[in-house]
Amino acid sequence: MTGHGHIPDATVARLPLYLRGLDELLAARGGTVSSDELAELAGVNAAKVRKDLSQLGTYGTRGVGYDADYLRFEISRALGVTNTWPVVVCGFGNLGRALANHTGFTDRGFPIVAAIDTDMEKVGTVIDGVPVHAPSDLAAVVNDNHIAIGVIATPPEAAQAATDRLIEAGIGSIMSFAPIVLVAPDDVEIRAVDLATELQILGFHLTGSASPTEW
Repeated sequence: MTGHGHIPDATVARLPLYLRGLDELLAARGGTVSSDELAELAGVNAAKVRKDLSQLGTYGTRGVGYDADYLRFEISRALGVTNTWPVVVCGFGNLGRALANHTGFTDRGFPIVAAIDTDMEKVGTVIDGVPVHAPSDLAAVVNDNHIAIGVIATPPEAAQAATDRLIEAGIGSIMSFAPIVLVAPDDVEIRAVDLATELQILGFHLTGSASPTEW
């Protein structure tokens, strides 16, 4: 499976790094950017940058580089961030609210426009600018707000039920922060973000190369 048409998943995973690097560069200056510069900004090697960008049909000019503004547009278009994709967050506790307060999502075209929570004290209120609804209202919320993406920020034991509700409401793109494996049909894309697992991977790389820091 590819992440965007013919573009390999590994390339798709690096495109946001290039986009972030271009944003940094364009904030400082405009003009062109070389594959070496973009590689340094993204933390990869220049050959990989050139190969990845060729997947977009973008090759740059030898000895000149890439037009930074146009390259940013091409990457943004490939990632779909030239569109707006409204997001609903299921579970509006500390994590859900932290996500809602992250302005980078809206800036990139993924505004969090609604939240779902089982806490009846939250339902019917607006928290941090986000209206909170009951789980039974999810289908209507999705329809009324043209929701494209669902985010799971519930406790693990509630994550599968939230996923099922999102799928029943017609959502086919889900990001989950729950540390469990979610079951979904093959045509539903689920991206799992397990922070504990990521820390364990970092711990693996630290093993044998460093001692735990003493505070």
